[in-house]
Amino acid sequence: MIIDSHCHAWRLWPYQPPVPDTASRAKVEQLLFEMDKNGVDRALIVCARIDDNPDNNDYIAAAVRANPGRLSMVADVDCLWWPTYQAPGAAGRLRDAAAAYPMAGFTHYVRGDDDGSWYLSDEGTAFFGVAQELGLIASMAVVPRLHWWLDTVAERFPGITFLVHHMGHPKADEAPPYENLGKILHSARLPNIHLKLSGFHYSSPNRFEYPYADSTRIVQAIYNAYGPSRLHWGSDFPVVGQFLTYRHTLDAVRVHCPFIPAADLDMILGTGLAALLAKAPHAPPA
Repeated sequence: MIIDSHCHAWRLWPYQPPVPDTASRAKVEQLLFEMDKNGVDRALIVCARIDDNPDNNDYIAAAVRANPGRLSMVADVDCLWWPTYQAPGAAGRLRDAAAAYPMAGFTHYVRGDDDGSWYLSDEGTAFFGVAQELGLIASMAVVPRLHWWLDTVAERFPGITFLVHHMGHPKADEAPPYENLGKILHSARLPNIHLKLSGFHYSSPNRFEYPYADSTRIVQAIYNAYGPSRLHWGSDFPVVGQFLTYRHTLDAVRVHCPFIPAADLDMILGTGLAALLAKAPHAPPA
């Protein structure tokens, strides 16, 4: 079983520079095509209401309802680009989203300059309290500097599985003593913090130099710290297409990480995430 832990789909391509196929490049049909071509059984779609796609939650919800055996959804709830980011009432908005959408969890992108205070406030505590009550997966985009409050929230809410995007955003060219990588590795002591083994092209300063040999040291350190049950392969489709193919994202892990044994590789490629999704409340609401 192979499950993509991190991908997107939009009605309209949301990034610059412009592309000639704006209305088709990022559509869910393209994702399903890549999944079929590469033997991927299921995908966890990370919603993002960006650019000309304010209805992305609705678009993905319809796709999940049409393909319940192939697609799962994490809804965009109060991400940094949305006007309700850290506004009062976040807990209610999360509860409303869970009632409206067939979501296994929610995604929350955090500003890089955020001081973390909101997440430890009464509002933030109520927000994550609802997530734990409803059994939602928390798909979190946070940079290493912010892992201190992520760790605190994970300790407060042990019933939430936190899936951190793109290995926590380490950098292959970070100088010793690797302070930012150290923050990511330090989070491994908390059993409910998981990392998406995705975004190799983000960690490398040479984004076109597949298979990103300069990132191998980082991946091995993360694998040694977290183990296979808390690492989950992801493609970052369709954004990743600016740098490499969907197949490349798979082979970056299954071919170019020889330190991962076959049994562990199976877990990273899908069986570990399948266990999480089996517990998530991701059936469409009546």
